Amino acid sequence: MRSSPLAPRSPLLLLGACAIAAAARAGAQPTIADRYRDAAQRLIQAATADSAAWQRIAELTERFGPRFSGTPNLERAIDWVMAKMKEDGLQNVRGEPVMVPRWVRGAESAELLEPRRQALPMLGLGGSIATPAGGITADVLVVTSWFDLMGEAARGKIVLFNVPFTNYGATVAYRTGGAIEAAKAGAVASLIRSVGPYSMRTPHTGGMRYDSTVRKIPHAAITSEDADMLARMQARGERIRVRLTMSAETLPDVQSRNVIGEIVGRERPNEVVVMGGHIDSWDVGRGAMDDAGGVVVAWEAVRLMHKLGMRPRRTIRVVGWTNEENGLRGANAYRDTHRAEIDRHVAAIESDAGVFKPTGFGFTGSDAGFALVSQIGTLLQRIGAGSIYRGGGGADIGPIMQLGVPGLGLTVDGTRYFWYHHTEADTVDKLDPRDVALCVATMAVMAYVLADMEETLGRNPSP
Repeated sequence: MRSSPLAPRSPLLLLGACAIAAAARAGAQPTIADRYRDAAQRLIQAATADSAAWQRIAELTERFGPRFSGTPNLERAIDWVMAKMKEDGLQNVRGEPVMVPRWVRGAESAELLEPRRQALPMLGLGGSIATPAGGITADVLVVTSWFDLMGEAARGKIVLFNVPFTNYGATVAYRTGGAIEAAKAGAVASLIRSVGPYSMRTPHTGGMRYDSTVRKIPHAAITSEDADMLARMQARGERIRVRLTMSAETLPDVQSRNVIGEIVGRERPNEVVVMGGHIDSWDVGRGAMDDAGGVVVAWEAVRLMHKLGMRPRRTIRVVGWTNEENGLRGANAYRDTHRAEIDRHVAAIESDAGVFKPTGFGFTGSDAGFALVSQIGTLLQRIGAGSIYRGGGGADIGPIMQLGVPGLGLTVDGTRYFWYHHTEADTVDKLDPRDVALCVATMAVMAYVLADMEETLGRNPSP
């Protein structure tokens, strides 16, 4: 009987086929995951062995408090970080000078006068002008969009933009541009519903801007609970009258610094993977998740590499950028200071979304670079941080990404980020030590492999 094509082969033929397959496997190039599995395991174990990173965030934020641009708090914090980096064995520790803006909040308040008296928790928005010394007392017009400002209804009033949070990009437009549009409509001041999805009568501050062709008016945020209350009062036909008092002022620029430390590459020290977050915060809260955590997890990642004797081919540079919150002066100064070496920046990584449970990275760069980063991501799957997405980066690495540097942004479970963003509630107790440790592990593995592997990500083709 003739054998079927699916019938068993002879033992000799099977042995030969196995030998060929084994030889093919032996000659195959190992993947990035194969080459760096042991290194990744060492970094993950070291990062998750204790709560050292969380403890360092706590010390930084509680020792120095808010670290607003132009304040002694920020400069003392930078001095402390540099001293600790040197103690940790980081190399080339330094502060690179940056001129930053100086906005001072001063005394401020908002009070509901009619239909009854009540203090309204508020925060002036960064860059706002002051009210006259006695404050501004006026009726309030509650609106839900720019379109509600058409006509004369806003003239002589305080406009309140009561716009519920949908996503940050859409809702923050009322914070940044609200004073301009309200002034165009004849308002004497403007208020916004704080930008966030959840509140316990916690107002959120943040940056705003003016247009040189439009009259400047004071601009502040109140809580979502009070914004909704005023909206209901208006719907019932009640007169709403508020006194807003602000003494904010903008002073001349002062000098700050980007804080930098490195682990110098063993073979290609002039090629750089740069990573970090911003060392400054707003002048409320303690800036634990925004963004002391981002600085510390990058710093801790490099400290662990040094401790473990894991020196990559290329240099890894940790940066705490200054003045992210109200100017991006640190990001632009870094680009200008290092412009001559930008072509030797092989990647830039930023953590500025809170150090909650990490899920992976967003990546902006070439298709080939995305494929390589995706391979590195497989090393992080065991801790749930291996997802690599298209599109990522950060505000502080944005200027060098525009010059072609591929960029990565750490992605985390952001469910609670905007609950505390730019509020008095941004304190270290909102962060889980285990989540912070996992962020250290995630940053460490990605940065180490990018700095050590023979391959590079290429340039960012669409800066």
